Amino acid sequence: MPHGHASAGQSAPPSGGKTALPATAGSTPRRGRPGYDLESLLAVAVTVFNERGYDGTSMEDLSRRLRISKSSIYYHVDSKEDLLALALDRALDGLFSVADQVTASAESAIERLEHLVRGSVYVLVDRLPYVTLLLRARGNTGTERRALARRRQFDQIVADLVKEAERDGDIRPDVDPAVTARLLFGLVNSLVEWYRPGNRATSRDEAAGRLADAVCAVAFDGLRIRRVADSTEPRSSASR
Repeated sequence: MPHGHASAGQSAPPSGGKTALPATAGSTPRRGRPGYDLESLLAVAVTVFNERGYDGTSMEDLSRRLRISKSSIYYHVDSKEDLLALALDRALDGLFSVADQVTASAESAIERLEHLVRGSVYVLVDRLPYVTLLLRARGNTGTERRALARRRQFDQIVADLVKEAERDGDIRPDVDPAVTARLLFGLVNSLVEWYRPGNRATSRDEAAGRLADAVCAVAFDGLRIRRVADSTEPRSSASR
């Protein structure tokens, strides 16, 4: 997600918040084995990466947490970095799915920007461990550097929407669009630091919707240009 840590055109998660795991360059995910398939292995690996840091996690650490041999892990992937690539793509593919829907929309720039923010919150809630890992990437590996390059592409989409909304007269022009974009998604990204799934009676979509409403209320109420009220409207008693 843009620097500061989701469906576009609609306030609902894109494609139900589910996407297939992409293959990493130079490695084809293998058919799962009974007990641990690639999906469940990846979920555990991401948890350990977030706890210990990617650089501080060894295949031996993953083997102990999974309670399987390292050879069983290598049955699914060729290296620890393959797991990192799959995890980072899980977050980025969700964000770009939202961005693609927003780009194809005929709505105004300010509406598309708000839907991009909403959709990004849905991605964050649905893929919280993966987005958390993405936001902690520092470019120490080739995989991380590729992920950061994709993040910058997403940053640019946001900044371009901010510029367009500013030209439309819908966003205040006294703040640099690049700064506005970073502040806006800085607010979204900060959710990874404190948001934790809570009451099971509340569905994931409901939780995401409430968070998206709160983020948009805080962000866009401050960004939007206030339109002058119609002079024919009656004044309140307090203004008389």
